[in-house]
Amino acid sequence: MTDSALDVQVHRTVGRRLIRNPLIWGALLLLAALIWTLAGDDLSFFPFLLMLVGGWCFGFAFVNATLRMVPARNGVFLHAGVAIVLGAAIAFVVEYGEDLLAPFPEWVRAGAVVVQLAAIPAAGWIWLGLVSRITDVMTRREAKKRPVPVTPEWEREESGDGSGVRFPGIPLRMRALTGAIIAIVVVFGLGGTALVIAFDDVVLRLGARLTIILVGVVIALPVYFLFTALLRRRTEPCLVAFGNDELRVTVGESTHVIPFRRLERLVWRTRSDYARIEVQGDGVDLSLVAGLAKPPRGLTAELPPLPRRVFRRLELAGMTQESSRRRDVTIFTRAPGPT
Repeated sequence: MTDSALDVQVHRTVGRRLIRNPLIWGALLLLAALIWTLAGDDLSFFPFLLMLVGGWCFGFAFVNATLRMVPARNGVFLHAGVAIVLGAAIAFVVEYGEDLLAPFPEWVRAGAVVVQLAAIPAAGWIWLGLVSRITDVMTRREAKKRPVPVTPEWEREESGDGSGVRFPGIPLRMRALTGAIIAIVVVFGLGGTALVIAFDDVVLRLGARLTIILVGVVIALPVYFLFTALLRRRTEPCLVAFGNDELRVTVGESTHVIPFRRLERLVWRTRSDYARIEVQGDGVDLSLVAGLAKPPRGLTAELPPLPRRVFRRLELAGMTQESSRRRDVTIFTRAPGPT
């Protein structure tokens, strides 16, 4: 590969990471909301929407960062600590923020409003992540009383041309999943805000802290469980097999065969709710999410690591492995040709 081709590959990788960085999007959205708020006379719908989505971006980035921490208990402690402190800070600001900000100029008060409203969806997502972790701990304790589920394993194909793994998967693109999550945050965030405004007398009697908890229990948790239940209804039996020269993907009754030399992109993530395979090439564009599907009894909702022979086969076919911050993610892309 020439130096210019390598530079192109590096720029593409860096640009892709910047575009996918939720912290950058959150900062841009909140900056736009602040500018819009300062330019207008009052808080309109559009800047309010920017604050909700921007705040969610920060909460999403924080939860993902704690999940990547090693050892895992450090991430749990940090997650719980920030969730408690952020909830208490929101409650304090709701109770006493107006009096504290009264002496400051208008632009400071406007910035405080942006941060306060953005902190609500961020705190909601952080608390949902914490509830998910607590549920996971309780599930593990229950699992000690029964056989421990294992990760699906590679099995030699009958043709003898390679090995494959069977798993339940949901045909779903990550951008569609992210868009659905953002839509849910916005719609039900607005709905929760409308309820708080409509029942302001009840809110004043309950207090800000208890109101935030009730909104999370009454709205956020049911929506989360309903969303995952709807996704799981789309689960299909899947088979992914790597032969000597081709990749075979079966979803339900449909089978796609992609020669390695015509494969453009492969993403293989083994763990978390986003465990999945993404395949692009030869007219095929698939994304199968295993982490959100309900696994068979005795198995986990995960994917096994790729066999070492697959790495070699893909490299011989002209694929290049991209570096990833996550240990459980393997990405192969088609290397640029020489210039």
